[in-house]
Amino acid sequence: MELKPLRQGSVPAGYKHTEVGVIPENWEVVATADLVEPTAPICYGVVQVGQDTNGGVPIVAIKYVKEIASSPLHRTSATLEEPYARSRVKGGDVLISIKGTIGRVGIVPEGFEGNISRELARLRLKPNYSAEYVAQQLDADSTQSRISRSVVGTTRLEFSIATLRKFELAVPKNRDEQRAIATALSDVDGLLGGLDRLIAKKRDLKQAAMQQLLTGQTRLPGFHGEWKPWTILQIAPNIIDYRGRTPLKLGMEWGGGDIPALSARNVKMGYIDCQEETYFGSDALYTRWMTNGHARKGDLVITTEAPLGNVALISDDRKYILSQRTVLLQVDPSIASSRFLHQLMMGGRFQQVLAENSSGSTATGIQRKRFEKLELTLPEVSEQTAIAEVLADIDAELAALEQRREKTRALKQAMMQQFLTGRIRLV
Repeated sequence: MELKPLRQGSVPAGYKHTEVGVIPENWEVVATADLVEPTAPICYGVVQVGQDTNGGVPIVAIKYVKEIASSPLHRTSATLEEPYARSRVKGGDVLISIKGTIGRVGIVPEGFEGNISRELARLRLKPNYSAEYVAQQLDADSTQSRISRSVVGTTRLEFSIATLRKFELAVPKNRDEQRAIATALSDVDGLLGGLDRLIAKKRDLKQAAMQQLLTGQTRLPGFHGEWKPWTILQIAPNIIDYRGRTPLKLGMEWGGGDIPALSARNVKMGYIDCQEETYFGSDALYTRWMTNGHARKGDLVITTEAPLGNVALISDDRKYILSQRTVLLQVDPSIASSRFLHQLMMGGRFQQVLAENSSGSTATGIQRKRFEKLELTLPEVSEQTAIAEVLADIDAELAALEQRREKTRALKQAMMQQFLTGRIRLV
């Protein structure tokens, strides 16, 4: 295999300008209607799938278009499906979503027999076109951008069948080149799929470990002491609360600066996100505003209104201005480990208790007095520390896998940009 990169600048010899961009001269621009078998024109599927029927015909929906073989597909009765025989699918058909969530692409696995929902369109390709290549081309960022510009509707988005039929794709005339491109990209998809499965298994392991270790159902070696109940106010006697107020509401000016104000939008489950819309204040504002205490490394921030219960551990020495719908917990180290509490409060049991003690119709929240009285059952601090370390190790492994996945995704995007435009040729 030889890689031939396309030079930057004007269109070089061997390439041409087309409606979809610069492509090699021996590639063609083809409307999707000309890609498909004349006996199986592009069409959408079953309009009303009815109730799930045991033994019925499986119907592929948008949600499962990329995981058809392993998904719990809805099955409709043969009577409801029969009028839509034209949209039945078989192995190798390319599917693309055309209503609602536009542009999701999948390939029907070999041996599958069934139909599609009305939100999907089927492309049954002629023998000289590779289904894997066409699916990758439809999935490319540049193609997805063009699809987005062709979408109509406001409340219900639609990429119409008529528009899809006229939609053009760049395709190598040589089917071997199509397959070579598709194989290279599919290999990366395989890596991504493997990483996704590893991440899912690691998350399941983390949930199981939390359920066992944070409740005392499983004890780490060497720990046998009794767990004791404590209220949140006992655990964190210094709770800083500015819920419901912001400097803007009090008429203060933010005055520039680089000190982030933590509101509910910035506290995610497990981490602080200052990439979201964030107010930044000056040192002068910080001095005027943070009169009841200062955020410290090891403090916990938790949201007390929608989104209720997001909790993050402050892991740096940065200044923060505490803003609306959040409270800051400064933990008594003789009673609790902040890292242990962080894991405990992210767990399902605490989240359920928090929800049960919340109130409100338009914005669900928990009152400060009720929050302070919530009870947590804790082991000795030494056992808390050991449990937190076990869970932190799993978190580190999970973070490393997610980082690998993001790098692999970036690689896939770069490869698609080069291969699907012919900038790099696989000869």
